[in-house]
Parts: sequence; structure tokens; C-alpha cells
Amino acid sequence: MLSRVAVRTVATRRFPGPAFNDLRDVAILRLDELELCCQGVHALMVVGGEVVDRRILARCPDLMIVANVGVGHDAIDVPACDERGVVVTNTPGVLDAATADLTFALLLACVRRVVEGDRLVRSREWKDRWGDANLATEVSGATLGIVGLGRIGRAVAQRAHGFSMRVLYHSRRRLSEATERELGVSWRTLDDLLVQADVVSLHAPLTSETENLVGRRELSFLRDGACLINTARAGIVDEPALVRELTSGRLRAGLDVFAQEPGVPEVLLALDNVVLSPHLGSATVSARHAMTRLAVENILAVGAGRPPLTPVSEAGTH
Repeated sequence: MLSRVAVRTVATRRFPGPAFNDLRDVAILRLDELELCCQGVHALMVVGGEVVDRRILARCPDLMIVANVGVGHDAIDVPACDERGVVVTNTPGVLDAATADLTFALLLACVRRVVEGDRLVRSREWKDRWGDANLATEVSGATLGIVGLGRIGRAVAQRAHGFSMRVLYHSRRRLSEATERELGVSWRTLDDLLVQADVVSLHAPLTSETENLVGRRELSFLRDGACLINTARAGIVDEPALVRELTSGRLRAGLDVFAQEPGVPEVLLALDNVVLSPHLGSATVSARHAMTRLAVENILAVGAGRPPLTPVSEAGTH
């Protein structure tokens, strides 16, 4: 059994917050630099999107845990980690409010055309104080469709009720009627949700079942002028199909995630009907500090022979 001091960690950056200093033996390296420091590495501390595959695992024969600083862990080969007895953890719960807040910021900016208005003022093209050049629909009373009603999806639903929105949801497992009443939400099939919603917000994890869940067919169900918000994973949507819809001007979107980050489809940069943000879902001081704290606690727990706090792999449940 390793003691706390003996846990040797490789982190892909210096993570924010005082908890990072609790790691007593830590090297900051990119994953492609692991051949320089692989023997005796017990923990990898990574962010969502950084690939931990069999090649990386083979370089770290003493690895005990991959601590993902984030909720989504689709870039980590969890089955390969299970085969080697390597625990995989993430940081759920501590970033729910931050991501839900950003979701609503994108929703409001998108529906109320805030970014277009900002550009108009900055370009000195704003000439008339009363006109219809920037008329928008109202958020209050609109129908919001949430795809994936986990922690973040529920936090978004809670905020939506403050705007008197009608909230529909779709998830793999339907909630009980009592829970639906408590949350003020109604279940729909994905097709029905897309047809009925003024705004659709994605909060499902990226898995083999949800990859390209919203494709060309599904996008065609959205009414003209509907808005798609994605603060989850780009792979949930067929990005080329979405780009075509946005380029046509039929739909609007608020996007925080992209298929080839930090790259963004060039055509989106000139469009007024899309609001773009650089993967800011968890980007608040308190959320990032809490994420670091939870990841460090997972590392120290596994290093001391205790169960991890937030396992996502079979190895972490034994």
C-alpha cells in the first residue's frame, strides 16, 4: 500500500487552486512527453479531451489511477484501464452550476441576439433607436427541450423555471412521474422534443449511443428559428450537418464545444446566428478549484489504498 507521499503523479498542467499543492511528488508533462517520465508513475491527472489510450497505459506500468479533471471522460479508454486495474475518476457535481449558468448565458445571447447587437454598436452601424433590425423572440414562456437530464440538465431546468419556460426532456431512462412533477419537466421522445422545442440544450455524455445523436434528420425536425445550445460534447451532434443548417440561416446556435478543438469550422466565424465560446462550461474560479480538489482527493485516496470518491470505471468500484 502506497503512502500519500509516495504517490508519484504526472499532471498535464498546473491545475488551479490550493489543492494541487497537496500532491507531494508531481511532474507537469504533456502526455506525449511521458516516455521521459513513465517508470514509477502512479497517477495521471488530465483534462477532458486528453487522450489516454493503450499506448499511454503501456508507458506507465505502475499506473494506479487516471484522474480526469472534468465530467466527460470519452477520451479515456476506460475498458483498457479496467483490464490493467487502473481506476478512472472524474469530477461530477462541482461544476454543475457553472455549466448551467453558461448554458443560459448562451441561450439568452442566442435567442435575444445579444452578440449581433454588440457587433452593431461596435461597428458604428447602429443608427435608429427604434426599429425592427434586431427583433428577437422572447425567452420567457418559450419551450426548452433538454437532452440528458443529469445533474447539469437538472440545473438548467431549474434556471428555466425562473423564466417561466415550459421544460421538456429526453433521456435514456425516464424519471418517475413523482420526480417529473417535482422537477417540473415532461418527458418526450427525442423526435417529439425536437419538434416542440423553441430551444434545445444538450447535456448527455458522449458515448457510442449518443455519438451523432442529433444528425441531419433530427436537425430537420427543429422549427425555423429554433436555437440549439451545446455545452456538452461536440460529438453528440453531426457538426457538418449543423454547419449546413446554420449557414442556411434556418437555425440559431450557441456552441461551447467543437469537434476539432481548439479549431472551429471557419464558416461559423462570420455568421450572426451563432454564438461561440471557447469551452467555458466549467470556467469559473470556484468550479475549477473544486474540480482540482476532487481530482486530488481521488488520487490520494487510491494511493492510500482507499476507494476513490468518484469512480467511472469498474476498477474503481472494487
